[in-house]
Amino acid sequence: MAASSSEAAAAAAALDAWWDDVNSSPLWQDRTFHALAALYGVVALVALVQLIRIECRVPEYGWTTQKVFHFLNFIVNSVRSTVFVLRRNVQLVHPEIFQHVLVDLPGLAFFTTYALLVLFWAEIYYQARAMSTDGLRPAFYTINVVVYIIQIALWLLMWWKPVQAVVILSKMFFAATSLFTAFGFLLYGGRLFLMLQRFPVESKGRRKKLNEMCLSAFDKEADLDVLNHPILNFFYYLLVEIVPSSLVLFILRKLPPKRGVAQYHPIH
Repeated sequence: MAASSSEAAAAAAALDAWWDDVNSSPLWQDRTFHALAALYGVVALVALVQLIRIECRVPEYGWTTQKVFHFLNFIVNSVRSTVFVLRRNVQLVHPEIFQHVLVDLPGLAFFTTYALLVLFWAEIYYQARAMSTDGLRPAFYTINVVVYIIQIALWLLMWWKPVQAVVILSKMFFAATSLFTAFGFLLYGGRLFLMLQRFPVESKGRRKKLNEMCLSAFDKEADLDVLNHPILNFFYYLLVEIVPSSLVLFILRKLPPKRGVAQYHPIH
C-alpha cells in the first residue's frame, strides 16, 4: 500500500515537473502559437471561400447577413492567425497598451460576428411570428457601438494608468460581453428551435436549414487572454473560438438558391 502511494506521488511529481518544463519552454510556446495560427488560417480561408461562393451564386442581393457574417469571420480569424504568428513581436510592442489592443481587438470582432448571427436568428423568429423587426438592427448597431466605446475607454484608461486592476476590469468586461452573446444564442436559438417543432415553415428545405442553425447554438466562454501555459492556450482558443467558428461554417456551408430571397436578409 505504501509502495503504491509512493509511486503515485512520484508520478504526480514527474507530471508536475513536465508541466512546468512545457510552460518555460520557448519551443513548446512557439509550436503552440504556430499551431493556433495555422488553425485560425484554415478557418479564415474557409470563410473567404464560402463568401466568394455565395457572391458568385447571388451577386444581385448585395451584402446579406450571411455574406457579412462570413466576411467578419474571415477578418477575425485572419487577425488571430497573424497575431499568433507574430506573437513574439507583439510582446515587444511598446507602449504596452498596443499589446492589449492587438490581443483584444479580434475578441471584439468575434463578438460582433456572432452578435450578427444572433440578429439573423432574431429576425427569422420575429418574421415567422408576424412581429415587427424594425428595432432589431438599430439595437444591434447600438449595442456594438456601446461595447466598442467602453472597450476603447478601458484601453485609454490602461494607457493613462497601467495598473493590474484596470487590466482585470478589461477582462471582466470581455467576460460580460461574451455572456451577453451566449444569452442571445440561448434565447433566440432556443426560441427558434421550439417554434420549428410546433409550426410549419414556408418550405421543407428552409425548415431543415433553420433546425440545423438552431442546433448550432453553443455557450461561448469569456474571451480572456489565457497565454499562461502553452497547452492551456491551445485548448482554450481551440474550444472557445476555433471549434465554434468551424461548426457554424459547416452548418452554413450550403449555398443559397439562385432564385428567391426567402432565406436572405440584405443589410440596408
